[in-house]
Amino acid sequence: MRSLRLAIAGAGAIGRAHALRIARTEGCELVALADPAPAAAALAAGLGVPRYAQLDELLERARPDGVILATPNALHVAGVLECLAAGVPALVEKPLADQLADARRLVDAVAASGVPVLVGHHRRHGAILARACAVIASGRLGRLVAVSASATFRKPDSYFEQGPWRREPGGGPILINLVHEIDSLRAMVGEIVEVQALASNAARGFAVEDTVAVGLRFAGGVLGTFVLSDAAAGPCSWEQTSGEDPRYDHHGDVDCCVVAGTRGTLMVPTMRLFSHDGESSWWLPLARSREALPEVDPLARQLAHFAAVVRREAAPLVTVDDAARTLAATLAVAEAARSGERVTLH
Repeated sequence: MRSLRLAIAGAGAIGRAHALRIARTEGCELVALADPAPAAAALAAGLGVPRYAQLDELLERARPDGVILATPNALHVAGVLECLAAGVPALVEKPLADQLADARRLVDAVAASGVPVLVGHHRRHGAILARACAVIASGRLGRLVAVSASATFRKPDSYFEQGPWRREPGGGPILINLVHEIDSLRAMVGEIVEVQALASNAARGFAVEDTVAVGLRFAGGVLGTFVLSDAAAGPCSWEQTSGEDPRYDHHGDVDCCVVAGTRGTLMVPTMRLFSHDGESSWWLPLARSREALPEVDPLARQLAHFAAVVRREAAPLVTVDDAARTLAATLAVAEAARSGERVTLH
């Protein structure tokens, strides 16, 4: 079987991460890069591939089998539509779009085109989230009643200097970071039907939020809380606790999510499980166990899955419709923070 010819649009941090994994993946080769930034030319030269200023030029001249869209959020919709027009499967980074209307437009466009599109909620490909979902689905926690989670971490000033768009609407941690957390919560707990939120930009003073406190109601009655801040130095984020990405400082003894049910509680990502074998009571001892996990690179596994999607050997694990539901809940948080009102999702 010949190698898949893959291209990347976007030469930022996530684009580089994808390029590294393509180089390590048998049966895949990077054939082109698209990014108008001057620094992209040097990156392309170092990777030994041509660099194009725009995606449409790349699609016309390089003719890849698949494209990874690692562009700024505001360019995701246009990028997917260009790939669909060219008949080229795409892996588009999250969030799927900035606006729900655009996400719905993509859902319709993908359905009409027949061209597969995978959305880059890479945690779905990791061992931790998959195992957490399996434990919950097994019923070992009983009926779920609550979930409490956080993503508190400190982004350095250079993060915003390298990507000034991150200081502007659409570039804050709600769309960049919370969209991952919402997707993980949906995978574990189910659909979100109502949100409340408070947001602040007091720490950084940018036009976007830096800290958010969220209240969540899930279908079936589960309640949840989430605290998000990209200005808070600490280890309580998925990136720093999971160890899935070696770029981040790792704290393997810390959890960022607690899922509680009537018979037990699961701590994620340490996968410590506390449960009652018989009667469930706070006066009775809890059994303790820990779920074993294989070491998995979610981005590498996602790339392997994308290769299967490009070859039409597998359907996308995270479809545009699924990602649109995550986006709807994420945008509901932004709306609740802006309005101060509860927002109901339909």
